[in-house]
Amino acid sequence: MTSATFFKSLAIGTALTAALSATVLAQSGPGAAMGPGWRTQQASAGVNGLEPGARAGRGMQRMQGPGAALMTAEERAANQARMASVKTYDECKAVQAEQHAAMQARATEKGITLPAPQSRGCDMRKARGLITG
Repeated sequence: MTSATFFKSLAIGTALTAALSATVLAQSGPGAAMGPGWRTQQASAGVNGLEPGARAGRGMQRMQGPGAALMTAEERAANQARMASVKTYDECKAVQAEQHAAMQARATEKGITLPAPQSRGCDMRKARGLITG
């Protein structure tokens, strides 16, 4: 084997090793930004509208947005139950409007300005067939 062939083989082997190492290192592992348990970690820190110590388990829907931070866990659960019980789009919009008005009043008391409601929840529920038109 000549030295040119040896160095050529060595260069190809090094390039192949580097390429394979890069793909392995690029894969996210246990420390990924939004891996399993990220909601409970945020909840224990008291972020995203959850009170410190509250747990948002996998598959559990939770109310989000600026109004959620103004409510207790019991109030959020009651609001979620009301939204789950609506049958029509108009009823859903009425519950949303009532909830926003209550949160707007509470925010005004505390000197907080809430942004305009996004109100996509009823549209998504209708698209999924959970409520009728």
